[in-house]
Amino acid sequence: MRKFLLTAILSVAVLPVIASAHGCIKGAAVGAVVGHVAGHHAVAGAAVGCAVGHHRAKEKEKQATQPPPQPQAISPTPTTPHAQSGVPLDNQ
Repeated sequence: MRKFLLTAILSVAVLPVIASAHGCIKGAAVGAVVGHVAGHHAVAGAAVGCAVGHHRAKEKEKQATQPPPQPQAISPTPTTPHAQSGVPLDNQ
């Protein structure tokens, strides 16, 4: 019972920090499942999943705030001398 109460108190205390960490909840959920399946390491999986999810969310946010790359001007393709002179290419 003590362990459950301590876990509940810590969860409520950490909730504001986690709420601002975009991607952490989703990553922690996926990491916990993978950690559990991999051998009862759900807590370690949740911690790593939170870190990875937060990192990916920051990268996605950074890409969203950057302006899109400018399209490069395409130069016209050079024509061959044969096409300009009217000489057929097959010399027959």
